[in-house]
Amino acid sequence: MLAAAVDGLAWTFGVVLAIALRFEFMMDAQGWISTIVLALAAGIIQMAVGFATALYRGRFTYGSFDEVRAVALIVVIEAILLSLIVIPIGPVVGIPRGTLLLAFPFVLLLMFGVRYVARLAIERARKPGADAEAALIIGAGFLGDKLLANVTTDPSSPIRPVGLLDDDPAKRNLRLRGVPVLGTTRDIASAARTTGAKLAVIAIPNADSTLLRALSDRAESAGLRVAVTPTLATLASGEQSVTDVRDISIEDLIGRHPVDTNVELIAGYITGRRVLVTGAGGSIGSELCRQLAKYGPSELIMIDRDETGLQVAQLGTLGHGLLDSRDVVLADIREEQNLLDIFVDRRPEVVFHAAALKHLPMLEQYPDEAWKTNVLGTLNVINAARAVGVDTFVNISTDKAANPTSVLGHSKRVAEKLTAWAGSVTGMRYLSVRFGNVIGSRGSMLPTFQRLIAEGRPITVTHPQATRYFMTIPEACQLVVQAGGIGRAGEVLILDMGEPVSILEVAKRMIAMSGKSVEIVFTGLRRGEKLHEELVGSRENLERPFHPKVSHTRADIITPERLDKAGWMDRMYASPRINDTVAIEPIRAEKVSEA
Repeated sequence: MLAAAVDGLAWTFGVVLAIALRFEFMMDAQGWISTIVLALAAGIIQMAVGFATALYRGRFTYGSFDEVRAVALIVVIEAILLSLIVIPIGPVVGIPRGTLLLAFPFVLLLMFGVRYVARLAIERARKPGADAEAALIIGAGFLGDKLLANVTTDPSSPIRPVGLLDDDPAKRNLRLRGVPVLGTTRDIASAARTTGAKLAVIAIPNADSTLLRALSDRAESAGLRVAVTPTLATLASGEQSVTDVRDISIEDLIGRHPVDTNVELIAGYITGRRVLVTGAGGSIGSELCRQLAKYGPSELIMIDRDETGLQVAQLGTLGHGLLDSRDVVLADIREEQNLLDIFVDRRPEVVFHAAALKHLPMLEQYPDEAWKTNVLGTLNVINAARAVGVDTFVNISTDKAANPTSVLGHSKRVAEKLTAWAGSVTGMRYLSVRFGNVIGSRGSMLPTFQRLIAEGRPITVTHPQATRYFMTIPEACQLVVQAGGIGRAGEVLILDMGEPVSILEVAKRMIAMSGKSVEIVFTGLRRGEKLHEELVGSRENLERPFHPKVSHTRADIITPERLDKAGWMDRMYASPRINDTVAIEPIRAEKVSEA
């Protein structure tokens, strides 16, 4: 009612003001009476139309752009219609013909002005409190604007933006939501001193780990705590909102590689089809299932020999872990006939093969296990897939298969060759996807380091110069699913994992972020390990025909008849094995103290 009354009065005042200015306030009694009648009529019409269109019944937020647009439309239409009446009869009653055309700009100005003042008052009342942490927002683009729109109108927000930083020269004079751009990302220290900020929030949607490390280092050297906004992928999926700001993690600093996903391409070979995932209970397999489920397969069949892992996978896809439905299958890929029976019964059309043994030092002790799972298990899955006419088969490999020096690497290299053989004989998309270490997988480096730090025990690092490639599990799985849509028969697709990261630097960063004093102990490279991992073999030629982060090469073919376990085992037990690391002198265990 208040809004309607204000708009009615705006019409009344606008019409009277327009006519009074026209006659310089020198009108006779009849003119004043006619003017007041017209003004009141215009105000009543505005209120009636507003209620009829729900403008004054909560259709729009007061002062929003949608509401202002609706108000402007009503005022313009009303002015035109009333003018059609005033133009012929106005002179008779002492009202100029152009009264409404002169009045409606005043009316709009009054209505807009009231709304602007109201909006300012509301936003001022909703600003974060004085106890909120002063923050610099790094990134004045779409994500930064969205973040400001939320936190500057939330009195309970834990952060209070005091400045923006952006490297775009066109934004150096920009103000977003009343918050000014204070300079570029190289001005973090001076901006922190000027504003008294204690927190830096990185709001750059596609920032990779290299950029995040650089920005984090600058912010920390300026004495700021560092936080990040969610990635665009998690925002788009609805898993997080733009205000879900969190402290930057080691995963962000070493393994964040945003992926541009071609949804239409993926949907073309997943949606409405029967999809099977082996190793579905593992870290990669369960995330892969969760992502595949979003594309609407007609059936998602999750196979693993780990019942607890299957429960985790089911929780991620169906939201429950009852384990009483046909989507979870307890089976071992080593059992050829049982696997074939499952394939014949379920008739998958697309297969992602993620089941494998992956711990390098463990397989150095038990190479026979690597042969049975990574080689023969893969062959079993391939043969079962061929038997039921699977047209897309994605074998998940590892960077250790490039110029292999370990049991793990050699076994996965054979798996790549077997997959290439299947692609050549079927003409279907049987391909492998190769990538490096995934962050956060069970038994991997980061969870191990985190546990050692939490327990106050020394962190063990094999060599001070050792480097590895890293990628987060969700981003790796995004590229795996993408690769399934662009790979060709017999290819090996290699994911771009950015620059290799020093293991020692990771350990130091994690210790610094923990605030604890923990020792670093160098143990020396273990048998089969490389100092620096490789993604590409020495005889492999790369091309990137479809996706900027996926390279294509071809694997040599090996037929099942040529598999020679005895010869393979002899090579694994040979001393020394052909291994790049033998050229690196073993180092004595030593300690490095880190504050």
